Amino acid sequence: SDATHTPMFHQVEGLVVGRDIHLGHLKWTLETFFKAFFEREDIVLRLRPSYFPFTEPSVEVDVGYSTEEDRRVVGGHGDAPGHAWMELGGSGMVNRRVLEFSGIDPDEYQGFAFGLGIDRIAMLKYGMNDLRAFFDGDPRWLQHYGFSPFDQPTLSAGVGAKA
Repeated sequence: SDATHTPMFHQVEGLVVGRDIHLGHLKWTLETFFKAFFEREDIVLRLRPSYFPFTEPSVEVDVGYSTEEDRRVVGGHGDAPGHAWMELGGSGMVNRRVLEFSGIDPDEYQGFAFGLGIDRIAMLKYGMNDLRAFFDGDPRWLQHYGFSPFDQPTLSAGVGAKA
């Protein structure tokens, strides 16, 4: 493992199926989610061609970020000076065979799917540089980022909410 990879894999997945769904809907959905999650309007995504067996076409999703005071800060274009790209997940249009095997007519319906790495999203949200710290179990690390081992997540405010 390294600072952006761990031996464990955690992701959140999404699937949308409907009439006239296209890749633009996928990109809009991801941009809208990331703008709300990161509470920033300057989110720039890059979609890179890839291969996943259940989607065609398939794309990997990268987000632009900069490094400020030795921490990653999401936002801006990854090709801009002082910026870079970080892969957050994979996505694509649902393969028509998947729709057929699900009993859905692929000539009438299309869909998109995505899987986003939860650890990397949290890494950017909280300005963390090393994913491995998530798995150290050090309460000082939790306190540094404003969490308590006894935090109870809420539907409206998430894990950092205080009851």
